[in-house]
Amino acid sequence: MEHSDILARLEATIAQRLQGDPTASYVAKLHAKGVAKIAQKVGEEGTETVIAALAGSHDELVGEAADLIFHLMVLLAAKGVPLADVLAELQRREGTSGIAEKASRSN
Repeated sequence: MEHSDILARLEATIAQRLQGDPTASYVAKLHAKGVAKIAQKVGEEGTETVIAALAGSHDELVGEAADLIFHLMVLLAAKGVPLADVLAELQRREGTSGIAEKASRSN
């Protein structure tokens, strides 16, 4: 399986399941609970990723990172934000010092 297309395939699957049957789809079940619940899941997965990075194995970190990316993509879909917009922002920042980029943001 080609890894380069997995995010596009995952985005399409999430979009398809977003309005589906909450009893048959985890994505639909999350979406039915609302954006606040999805955002909470992103936070939980972020915390679990940090814990795995500090105290877990390689495989635990990989699993938690995958969970975090998945839930973030569900949140983006629920808010109508295409992954392409996030990727375009990353591309815009490419080659820019993180310190300089952060300084350029209005506070």
